[in-house]
Amino acid sequence: AGRAPGALLCALLWAAAAAAPGGGPGDNPAPGAFGRVYRGAVNISAERVYAFAYRSEPGQVDAVRVYVNSSSENLRYPVLFVVRQQKGVLSWQVPLIFRGLYQRTYNYQEVSRTLCPSEPTPETRPSDQIIFVDVASMAPFNIAYELLVTRLENFQLETNKAFNFTASPSQPQYFLYKFPQDVDSVIINVVSDAAYPCSVVSVQDIVCPVYDLDHNVEFNGVYQSMTKQAAITVQRKDFPGEQFFVVFVIKPEDYACGGSVPSSIHGNVNRTWNLQRTKNLQVTIVPSIKKSVYVQAMFFSFLSFLSFYLGSVVVAFVHYIRVQRKALAGRLSPEHGSGMMTSSHPISASTPEGSSYGAIDESSSSGGRQLSSPERRPPAGSDTDSSVEEESDFDTMPEIESDKNIIRTKVFLYLSDLSRKDRRIVSKKYKIYFWNIITIAVFYALPVIQLVITYQTVVNVTGNQDICYYNFLCAHPLGVLSAFNNILSNVGHMMLGFLFLLIVLRRDILHRRAMEMKDIYTLDYGIPKHFGLFYAMGIALMMEGVLSACYHVCPNYSNFQFDTSFMYMIAGLCMLKLYQTRHPDINASAYSAYASFAVVISLAVLGVVFGKNDMWFWVIFSMIHVLASLALSTQIYYMGRFKIDGPDSDLGIFRRAVMVLYTDCIQQCSRPMYMDRMVLLIVGNLVNWSFAIFGLVYRPRDFASYILGIFICNLLLYLAFYIIMKLRSSEKLLPIPMFCIVATAVVWAAALYFFFQTLSSWEETPAESREKNRPCILLGFFDDHDVWHFLSAAALFFSFLVLLTLDDDLDTVRRDKIPVF
Repeated sequence: AGRAPGALLCALLWAAAAAAPGGGPGDNPAPGAFGRVYRGAVNISAERVYAFAYRSEPGQVDAVRVYVNSSSENLRYPVLFVVRQQKGVLSWQVPLIFRGLYQRTYNYQEVSRTLCPSEPTPETRPSDQIIFVDVASMAPFNIAYELLVTRLENFQLETNKAFNFTASPSQPQYFLYKFPQDVDSVIINVVSDAAYPCSVVSVQDIVCPVYDLDHNVEFNGVYQSMTKQAAITVQRKDFPGEQFFVVFVIKPEDYACGGSVPSSIHGNVNRTWNLQRTKNLQVTIVPSIKKSVYVQAMFFSFLSFLSFYLGSVVVAFVHYIRVQRKALAGRLSPEHGSGMMTSSHPISASTPEGSSYGAIDESSSSGGRQLSSPERRPPAGSDTDSSVEEESDFDTMPEIESDKNIIRTKVFLYLSDLSRKDRRIVSKKYKIYFWNIITIAVFYALPVIQLVITYQTVVNVTGNQDICYYNFLCAHPLGVLSAFNNILSNVGHMMLGFLFLLIVLRRDILHRRAMEMKDIYTLDYGIPKHFGLFYAMGIALMMEGVLSACYHVCPNYSNFQFDTSFMYMIAGLCMLKLYQTRHPDINASAYSAYASFAVVISLAVLGVVFGKNDMWFWVIFSMIHVLASLALSTQIYYMGRFKIDGPDSDLGIFRRAVMVLYTDCIQQCSRPMYMDRMVLLIVGNLVNWSFAIFGLVYRPRDFASYILGIFICNLLLYLAFYIIMKLRSSEKLLPIPMFCIVATAVVWAAALYFFFQTLSSWEETPAESREKNRPCILLGFFDDHDVWHFLSAAALFFSFLVLLTLDDDLDTVRRDKIPVF
């Protein structure tokens, strides 16, 4: 009984020999032994056939590897190898030719291929297998070869166990992995000490033939290019057989991974590249997270930001209690309360000359009172948009135009000078910001969503994971999404944006009620309340979350502008709101503001397309940047009253410019007319010119982030100037804005720390980007960039609260006592 298997194998070999037709030296297959090197020579009239028989045990997957070598470099007469199996044929030639960039050719004399393994049979007894290896050539002369056939001992990869091996372009490797019973998803981690040669890692279904050469590895399955690190997440549901091949291919050139292309090979010189293109690799397959971690991560995300809602409710309740107590105290002693309002805000006789023009005077006549405070003129309940024209009669009178020149060019300017327009007209003007940004958001977001869905579909259909720049060591798929964690982490922007809208809505309602009650503090005291810009900021924060999530569906170079577009708008709206606070009558209209944002986004798109290497683009952009900074500085310095039109002649514009320069820079060079504004604008222009020079010299590839940096630096500079001037004017910071300022600084510092933990970079090739990939750091689900999303959402929310509450201390200060800066 013990001799039966051996006898059966011999019978198979003799049967194969008998079945072969006679007539040549290669007609009779020579019995082959595994692990033995066979040497011989072939020509047009002589070929060799080897037969290798082996026994497959039940449930066992047997893999066989064939190594061949030929010293011949004759490309006209290569040696042909054909391997015949029970269900397939595999063939190649030696020298094996690979083609690179610009049709370069690379020849390899050593080739090693793994044959498609036999499928495990359901039978309970062993089965016998046989493999034929044919060696032939059309050469009229002998060509020597070597043949070695071995059975692979470590063909099946094990979970959590590292496996080391070597591969080259002509000697690819692939291995089998079977899902354990309790594992639904695994991560294939591949590392190498050397960045080059460039390699490709592919995951393919159990189908023969296996695509394991450079020219066909992309035909099937999922694949990534690799230098030092690669990671592919594989789910059990994608493989009905609950097993797959992991294929490793070394590319003949490194340009796909960012490496240099070798110099041209002239003439008919053939070279063997075996020793130069060998790479040592280590593969480890580890289980991915379970479904329960997804649930925990979602609960964590929503509960974290719901706590902000709870905190806001607590603050609102405390504020309500304090207001009720003050109201009760006022009802108990109304005379005392009235006296406090009158005596605590007297009009000082020491007001600087000219500064009280248009100020509120308690002893003035009713006509004068209407001029100084037009908010008192309309009925309190008539604050509707339908009954208000875009421009009032008050604004279109020619004498009022000259009146504006007198007021806005004073040395000492107070808020009452710049809050003279009808409140309803100004409120309608600022509400346009809110409705316009909703329109912009819808028209911008819908094509973006459609595009990123197409990107994700292309990734899923083609299997090309080089399209999207994920952090593959922490990319958790859900449904059709490849990195659900990067999308989920943007929920904070949407939830906190909605919360900010609710907070603004509450303030708006309270303000309307106070207007209906003709509360004097609402009418004549504090900063005029206009909430249109705040509503627009809340929508912008929500849309930033939506578009950031869209970008992270498939992050890459071409759609990064989606992630930054509403960041520009947020920064711009914050600067406009900060300026509007003390200049409510002369702020930019919504149409001009959004048109400016459109120009910025257009420049960002042009920068993405042309800004990589084109010097002309950076010259034009730097000129636009500098000229725009000077024009805006002039408008701010003269409170919008600087006119450059020349009614008498075409040279009027130049005459006016020369006169202004002579007056402000030569006659008054010792001290500018508006010192505070001059200091701000000088510093601001220096910052912007520095940005322009930096861009012109270094030409950063990440143009979208470059523009965003310009916006953020200008916003921070203006905010710092505002707070410093506020403290210089003996104004104070209440506890809530002080807390928001501290929270903003702390949270932004923490957020920026995680932002600069670069996990990927579309400025590099996909393979180089994967070298920066890192594992998850929070709940085993979120990476550093997800933490940046969480913290930046909170930081933006606190930043908005700073702008909303910064001047709450002025609610009991008359507007003719509030300085403009």
